[in-house]
Amino acid sequence: MTTIRLHNTRTRQKEVFEPLDPANVRMYVCGPTVYDRAHLGNARPVVVFDVLYRLLRHVYGADHVTYVRNFTDVDDKINARAAESGRPISAITAETTQWFLDDMAALGALEPDHMPRATQYIPQMVAMIEALIAAGHAYVAEGHVLFAVESYADYGRLSGRTVADMIAGARVEVAPYKRNPMDFVLWKPSGDDLPGWPSPWGRGRPGWHIECSAMSHELLGESFDIHGGGGDLIFPHHENEIAQSRCAHPEGDFARYWLHNEMLQVEGKKMSKSLGNFFTVRDLLDQGVPGEVIRFVFLSTHYRKPMDWTAEKAREAERTLRDMHRVLARMLPHVVPQPENVNDYFIDALASDMNTHEYIKHLHGFLSLAEDEDVVDRFAAAQALADALAFLGLFNLEFARSDIPVFDPEKLQRLALRLSELREAAKKKKDFSDVDEFKDKLKANGVEVRMSKAGVELVPGPDFDPAKLEALK
Repeated sequence: MTTIRLHNTRTRQKEVFEPLDPANVRMYVCGPTVYDRAHLGNARPVVVFDVLYRLLRHVYGADHVTYVRNFTDVDDKINARAAESGRPISAITAETTQWFLDDMAALGALEPDHMPRATQYIPQMVAMIEALIAAGHAYVAEGHVLFAVESYADYGRLSGRTVADMIAGARVEVAPYKRNPMDFVLWKPSGDDLPGWPSPWGRGRPGWHIECSAMSHELLGESFDIHGGGGDLIFPHHENEIAQSRCAHPEGDFARYWLHNEMLQVEGKKMSKSLGNFFTVRDLLDQGVPGEVIRFVFLSTHYRKPMDWTAEKAREAERTLRDMHRVLARMLPHVVPQPENVNDYFIDALASDMNTHEYIKHLHGFLSLAEDEDVVDRFAAAQALADALAFLGLFNLEFARSDIPVFDPEKLQRLALRLSELREAAKKKKDFSDVDEFKDKLKANGVEVRMSKAGVELVPGPDFDPAKLEALK
């Protein structure tokens, strides 16, 4: 079995991945707050962890991997959007959730096995908060319930900072009802104009951090394998998740491997509306940038390195993908993508902390082999290329359709039959000039001719031109 090595944020080193149960590999990734379109930064973790999901399914089997990514559909940003627009919160979250799913599908992302919405798990959140209060890890103050950070000795281990450092370096809400400035909200009161649910502490709504702890526990258990998200979530969100989950369920480990992708820039600068370099995924799709191109640009940079989106990178990615698909389209129907048969070169690259940059280098290598007429079996190289593109969610022959006329594959079979007839006639006449002439015409149009005792096989080569071939009889 392939050995997977992943960089664990908690230990700050690359470790061999050993799942708790190889028959049930479990991964949780923090999803979006659904109040608007997903921007490019929102999309990067989706693509990154989609690749890890594909790798885990390949190594352990699709039926043995459970991937959970949540939707936060109760949040002050959503409340503000509802107040601004006058629309019901339910309508906003339903619309923006579907936008997110549609846009991520356009980037080739598989849907997770579970996509829980926070509002579906309020009772589980209330139960977890009650357990934290009973164990002395949380307290009630002025209608709020807060987690007592000092009650968890390992607080700060994930981010590698002490509580004192975090107080000095972070913007924390200063409130008179907090015992410690770092204490964070588990439950807060709701007025009549805000969403709210009944609880032992009055009508209210959950804090942000408790949502993921409750949903991951409900769907994956007290201990699971991988927790992922953007690097901006390490503190405070993931730090707080660990504290409340470990304290509510001390018998469990919560997540054993923590993975975080670095942030995204646009044209070398932090993405910002004020700088005019803020793009949603839908903006780019509507401008005609194919989803596969966006995905390719993302994966060209290792997930733990900052990624810079530039227009030039997008143009170069599209040229590269078109070159790859053009070669493959000319070799149909002899090359059909079979992602389950992806070459070990590619799997080994992903198994080394998801090295998609190395994976793409291998794509270029197999493209060169598939284009080289001196390579003995270019079709094996083309098949490997097709398999690898499909495995990474990048196979889409539409990239080549505009360059290659529609051609009926049965035409090759008819031409092969015609050449066989000419060969049989030539044997009787002992004159192969007609055969040679027909072969030359086929080769001039990019068709490889393979003749043996078993028969004649015609295979489209890199220079295959179906438009000209249609004229042959």
